Amino acid sequence: MSPTSICALEISPLNIPLLEPFGISGGSHVVASNVLVRIELKGGAVGLGEAAPLPPYNGETQADAVRALQSAREWLMGRDAADWRQLGAEFRQRTVPGSGSAQCALETALLDAFQRYEGRSLVQFFGGAGTALETDMTITTGTPAEAAAAARKIRQRGIRIIKVKIGGASGPDHDVVRVAAIHEVAPDSPLILDGNAGVSRADARVLVVGLKRNGITPELLEQWLPKSDLAGMKALHEESGWTVAADEAVSTRADAGLVVATRAAQVINIKLMKAGIATAMEIVEVARDAGLGLMIGGNVESILAMSTSAAFAAGTGGFRYADLDTPWFLAENPFIGGFVTTGGHLSLGHIAAGHGVGRAASAP
Repeated sequence: MSPTSICALEISPLNIPLLEPFGISGGSHVVASNVLVRIELKGGAVGLGEAAPLPPYNGETQADAVRALQSAREWLMGRDAADWRQLGAEFRQRTVPGSGSAQCALETALLDAFQRYEGRSLVQFFGGAGTALETDMTITTGTPAEAAAAARKIRQRGIRIIKVKIGGASGPDHDVVRVAAIHEVAPDSPLILDGNAGVSRADARVLVVGLKRNGITPELLEQWLPKSDLAGMKALHEESGWTVAADEAVSTRADAGLVVATRAAQVINIKLMKAGIATAMEIVEVARDAGLGLMIGGNVESILAMSTSAAFAAGTGGFRYADLDTPWFLAENPFIGGFVTTGGHLSLGHIAAGHGVGRAASAP
């Protein structure tokens, strides 16, 4: 048996409380209800992966991710982690559709274990293009006063780029006031406005008019409209003159091809949690071939998954935008290692093998 053969697989819920509710257009989170995967190889290397399901994408829940991963136990034992891509493809074929975060967790754990055995970091595995990124920090839904206070704290932390969650029941006029309050506090901060596919065409028009009236030019409009409304996304770019990013609209290579064919967006937000690492690599290829910009993002994830995404983006290179801030929203960190931060700048150059994240000794 090869020293990279899988000899143990452990799956457990990973529940991490948030410092405060994380509000988006579709609701709010108070706990990151994730899943931890641990894979051990015969040669002693251990890899960790994290699933962070987000039901609005595909309906996947924590329980769904656990079931999908548990189902792999019967056929994964004894297989070679060096064949991570083939094992990932087999997992996809054997599980129900919509198991994107489980797919990501398994592929991450396999790659982490294999690269630790090889003594190589994931940054190098993904191409070694760079070891650093600049991330934004998010202001979740709430009142204008809360938004202004959050913007002050973000700038005080030395973070330059601000992402703002918009949409939801309060309406577009409320969002215009919130964004204006943020802009007043941080007038030189690039603003990424994220609707999480919860903004209608009519509300989008109100938002654009209101923002322009206040002299605000966003850096990026991230998936304002429903993911199926590619024509609306294209029109939003043409009518506003602002850059549009597709997020919820792109989970597969085929989705990316459709965005390219319809010219619906100028940027694609790639999240490993949507469909795993191998699929993310395919989406990068489609976007690059079409000359589209790249963004790396995530769900509500710990330093484990976020460091994997940072390694993917930095190692691959060419990512203009990064949204890897959710570890700052968690009340606990059950891990050690991973990227280090100075303000909004993330560094991975110190990581020697894998994604560099391990289980903290005090973690349950």
